[in-house]
Amino acid sequence: MTVRFRSKAGGDILMLDAHAHALHRLIGRAPSGQGILEPKDMAQALQALDAAFAADEAARAATGEDDTAVDVDSPAAETARDPLPLKRRLWPMRELVRRSLADQVPIVWGV
Repeated sequence: MTVRFRSKAGGDILMLDAHAHALHRLIGRAPSGQGILEPKDMAQALQALDAAFAADEAARAATGEDDTAVDVDSPAAETARDPLPLKRRLWPMRELVRRSLADQVPIVWGV
């Protein structure tokens, strides 16, 4: 299933449940099918996302993973870790949070 994130500050973002739940955990929320991120909580969410991006990049650098030529359709992509860097997967959401914070509008999500 997918989760749709909506804000008046930008376009809708569709995300697979697994990725949406990972996002929720990263920003300190319990994974849920519906919810709201208020502007007062967005600065903290941005900091959490940026910290997660940096940690993921450091882990990939330490293991020598190259994110420039990711083949998400390869059989190896289905094993072990997510073949896409976290920053690449969640950057649209980070930008929606940033824009929503600037406009002081909430982000809502639901199935």
